[in-house]
Amino acid sequence: MFQYQPPLKDINFVLADMFQAADVLQQYPGFVDVDHALIQQVIEEAGRFASEVLFPLNATADAKGSALDNGRVITPQGYAQAYHQFCEAGWPALACDPDYGGQGLPHTLNSVLYEMLNATNLAWTMFPGLLHGAYSCIHRYASDHIKNTYLPKIVSGEWLATMCLTEPHAGSDLGLLRTKAIPNDDGSYQITGTKIFISGGDQDITDNIVHLVLARLPDAPAGSKGISLFVVPKIFPDGDRAGQHNAVTCTGLEHKMGIHGSPTCTMQFEEATGWLVGEPHRGLAAMFVMMNSARLQVGIGGLGIAETAYQNALIYANERLQSRAVMRPEHRKTEAADPIVMHPPVQRLLMTQRAWVEGCRMLAYYSALLLDGAEHHPDEAQRKALDEQLALLTPIIKALMTDQGFAGASQALQVYGGHGYVCETGIEQYMRDVRITMIYEGTNEIQAIDLLMRKILADNGKRLGMLLDDIEQTIAETTHESLASATTALLALTRTLRTLIPEIGQAGLSYPDLPHQIAPEVLRLVGHCAIAWLWLKAANVARTLQDKDPDFYLAKQTTAQYYFTFVLPESQQLITVIKQCLANAKAGQHQNYQTVLSVQ
Repeated sequence: MFQYQPPLKDINFVLADMFQAADVLQQYPGFVDVDHALIQQVIEEAGRFASEVLFPLNATADAKGSALDNGRVITPQGYAQAYHQFCEAGWPALACDPDYGGQGLPHTLNSVLYEMLNATNLAWTMFPGLLHGAYSCIHRYASDHIKNTYLPKIVSGEWLATMCLTEPHAGSDLGLLRTKAIPNDDGSYQITGTKIFISGGDQDITDNIVHLVLARLPDAPAGSKGISLFVVPKIFPDGDRAGQHNAVTCTGLEHKMGIHGSPTCTMQFEEATGWLVGEPHRGLAAMFVMMNSARLQVGIGGLGIAETAYQNALIYANERLQSRAVMRPEHRKTEAADPIVMHPPVQRLLMTQRAWVEGCRMLAYYSALLLDGAEHHPDEAQRKALDEQLALLTPIIKALMTDQGFAGASQALQVYGGHGYVCETGIEQYMRDVRITMIYEGTNEIQAIDLLMRKILADNGKRLGMLLDDIEQTIAETTHESLASATTALLALTRTLRTLIPEIGQAGLSYPDLPHQIAPEVLRLVGHCAIAWLWLKAANVARTLQDKDPDFYLAKQTTAQYYFTFVLPESQQLITVIKQCLANAKAGQHQNYQTVLSVQ
């Protein structure tokens, strides 16, 4: 039977043992009361809600899905009730400003919450998943009137929000969008256009929906520099039209591979009334606040799915009897078959999942602490430095962790064998659901280009160099002989990255498409570097704490060793590809494959 147990022990290892999160957070104004006991209380309650309320709805909602009835979306049975419980417990307000009804707790705790929500019900989690991004966008850019009107309802969860970017002819290239915004005499705007792929564009969970819509003013310049952002409510919240419907309609639902419980809507705005958020023609800057928040959440979604997939694959592997193992304990010598967990290939499938899940959790919570520091550190220079490192890691979190979410679900299905391919066991839903995370909020290829072109080459590798400095500091502090091969491999990787980045930048001057071509390899390479660093930290910490809980901390060291032995060597293949492309460029043999792709 498919199940989920909140991984509280491993979460505690990352937050308390590795990062001393309580000590770090208490240095920031507003977090002085965030001690270990409070952190434990929050994550335990989050795990209880996720496992007891959300998880039981996951399979039934997938089977039924959302439906469109006369322009109104009907969500699966139980979704609305679960959301009301979510709001009554105060979860939407967790990391929001107390001035608008928030609890003012760290983003780190919000990240833990959303890992477990995604792990148990990805489709449901997409409803509240956009709330915090909408809150951040409005909180930072909107007028006081808009803030006072919308933020208390968003913070409480009474109103849900959407992000309306994509149009039928324009996916990630927002510079092509055509939705129009015509000024009204009262300072509002008439918004007209069609938006597609809008998660939760309509639903029967909340009485109102706050749409954040990108559109063009009449005098807008072409391209992305001519985009403005507007708040467009489904129901007017105040004024002469309070309680009336705005001219916003859901005209269709997408029939999707997965996340059936989440309605993916086509939305029609017909001279709908909206209000400008931020400055005219600067809408992308405002929307990127919401998009970056969403990218972090989507990455954590990949982690959550991978965790649940691994848990169930491990249970199945311990129960399923098949074939006799190569190494059999004495008490099983007379048995006809052994649990498949005893077979080395199955152990490899499980250990690879485990190494990625636990490594990605370290990276996710490390980045959440960066976000808390970037917003709350008392020193401005430190805030800026932490924000720069978070900007570097954001595309890695989004792309690498969703790639591994899908890979982990696939490996879990492989453990199940034929029983994984049928619907009854549950793993196939997780594989279908998680696949969208590699596409959402900019495909993973776009994330790779963003990392290399905007976060690495744009500042000549300065941000990356700071991360590599931190990694090499940890290497220098690691002296135990059991980790010698790991430190050698990681140091070689950091030095290779320092060499490759300038070469890529130089080659890009002659072949501008070359950096774009190898960006996916660079992203995975930097991702491996970051996760290997955190596994090295984890191994160091586990070794010092081994007497406290021998089995747990020895398992942590063994998993670290597995990562360095079986997983990190992928970096050599990535380096080989990059070096070969650079060598081809130097020899004048660089290839652009468009011509080949036109040959039938």
